Amino acid sequence: MDKNSIIGFFLIAGVFILFFFLNKPTEAQLAAQKHYQDSIAQVQKLQTENQKSAVTESKGQAADSSNNFLKVEAVADSSAQAASSNLTAKADSATKEQIVTLENGDVKIDVSSFGGQMVSAQLKNYKRYDGKPLYLFNKDASFGIILKNRAGVSFSTMSKSFQPIFSADKKTLTMRHAFSPSQYVDFTYKLLPNNSMLKFDVNIVGMTDVLSRDNAEYIQVDWAEKLFRQEKGIDFEKRYSKIHFKYLGGDVADLSDSKDAKKEIADPVKWIAFKGQYFTTTLISDYSLSNASLDSRVLENDEFLKYFSASFYSPVAVTGKNLSAGFRFYLGPVEFSKLRKLDAGVKDKDQQLDMDKLVPLGWTLFRWVNQYFVIPLFNLLSSWGLGMGIIILLMTIIVKLILAPFTFKSFMSSAKMRVLRPQVQALTAKFPKQDQAMERQKATMDLYSRAGVNPMSGCLPMLLPMPILLALFSFFPSAIELRQHSFLWADDLSAYDAVIQWGGNIPLITKYFGNHISLFCLLMTATNIVYMKFNMDQQDTGQQQIPGMKLMMYFMPVMMWVFLNNYPSGLTYYYFISTLFTILLTVAFRYMVNEDKVLAKLEENKKKPKKKSGFMARLEEAQRVQQQQAQAKSKGGAKKR
Repeated sequence: MDKNSIIGFFLIAGVFILFFFLNKPTEAQLAAQKHYQDSIAQVQKLQTENQKSAVTESKGQAADSSNNFLKVEAVADSSAQAASSNLTAKADSATKEQIVTLENGDVKIDVSSFGGQMVSAQLKNYKRYDGKPLYLFNKDASFGIILKNRAGVSFSTMSKSFQPIFSADKKTLTMRHAFSPSQYVDFTYKLLPNNSMLKFDVNIVGMTDVLSRDNAEYIQVDWAEKLFRQEKGIDFEKRYSKIHFKYLGGDVADLSDSKDAKKEIADPVKWIAFKGQYFTTTLISDYSLSNASLDSRVLENDEFLKYFSASFYSPVAVTGKNLSAGFRFYLGPVEFSKLRKLDAGVKDKDQQLDMDKLVPLGWTLFRWVNQYFVIPLFNLLSSWGLGMGIIILLMTIIVKLILAPFTFKSFMSSAKMRVLRPQVQALTAKFPKQDQAMERQKATMDLYSRAGVNPMSGCLPMLLPMPILLALFSFFPSAIELRQHSFLWADDLSAYDAVIQWGGNIPLITKYFGNHISLFCLLMTATNIVYMKFNMDQQDTGQQQIPGMKLMMYFMPVMMWVFLNNYPSGLTYYYFISTLFTILLTVAFRYMVNEDKVLAKLEENKKKPKKKSGFMARLEEAQRVQQQQAQAKSKGGAKKR
């Protein structure tokens, strides 16, 4: 390197040194730059933490917006700014779902830290038809409340994490979602010992300043559940599974059980029930529920029967900066006596639950018969510790003995007409022609009138027992007491007792009859055919029968077989025993009644002067008019010829 190059190099180095010396930052500038670098690092750290929290957030949700829910309101309302200023927008701290269990002798519930909601409810004293544990729902239900702040931003508890807090006695569970130590939402659960009722309270603490003014009056609740299949007869179970609700101080109503249905209810309601055939999840308000929107959908699979959902508004009580709403969940069997006890001592009509109306006992008259006769009798016999098959047998005997006077009266009416049969046959021989039918009928009615026989007197005694028979038709399919109790070959008296089964879908047969033959139903049908034959022989009065009547009488038991083949075996067993007992009573009456004495008494009646009853007079007048019309028609036809 020559001399000039060396001089040039030093000159350039001097220029750089002078430049850096003149542009050296001051101490204040160095401090500002350090603060800037620290801020960048802090932001990057916060972003990293948020990204990690987002990964572990409940069910894949993004970072929690709970505090943002309050921060928006802090800008919109200066009165709430102080309450929100110390809150930082950090993600929910929960890293995994926690399941907390509450249980007593009847119910076991699991509550999740995600949403603070019940995720399963097991009834410990019952099993499914296949022997597995019976769950009203098991991770197939959702429940949450929706709040709004004064800027209109919504907050749903369903996607938020809650912290479980147990009471000192471990009997009360509080699930808490905290915005700050003084602002939080609590869901409180409490199970009473050996009780199907769960107390559930919502408490919103320290938040009246930030919530919408509407929330000072009510909160929105969303609830949904898939209804599990619990019974062997799935088609029959679907028929009894539906949403029920009770108008505040009014009646109980329901949605369709056979098709998808929706309903908007403007009037306040006391409770809403997601009900299966024998079990229900019922939400009961301490006050009322308003603007309820209900949705029921039929599910076409073997695991779930229906999808139920309800959205409604619940009133809240305001205490300072706190809001509260009270509910109860009934998680248990649809058992008439147990549900009726829920109203024991309740005088206020608005507070009466009337949940016993979840038990389908038939129309008003039949329900009264079940409520005041059948169920008390059934409970009395059950208290003796007898098997269900024996209880049904004893019920049948008792009911038949009570109705025996009506059966006897009907028998006597047919016996009187039967002993007059030779005289009726003589009248038939006297008026054999078709155009003499009116004269023959008039002569027959005159014979009955003189003998003191009313042909209609046997009908009324047969009709009077009908309310009991129809009431029992409603009682047996709804009696949970029969569920999974066996008798003889029937392993479950609340379901059909199939002795022959087959697979596949046979048009019409599978839909209406099922892919099985129920033995008790078959025995009932055979007994009814025997009874029809026996009864027709007893009531043969010698008069001409309407063509096809005998065939129709035999056709009815066959139709009952088709109709009742899927019904509970407890019902068809009762009908089988009842018909058999009726035959035995009729045979006993036949041996007890001396028909010769009956005939002698009727002959004595002929000798007495008779005053026609109003019914007989009207009947004869109708026959006379009909005869005149027939004669006039006959003459008119002759003139035309």
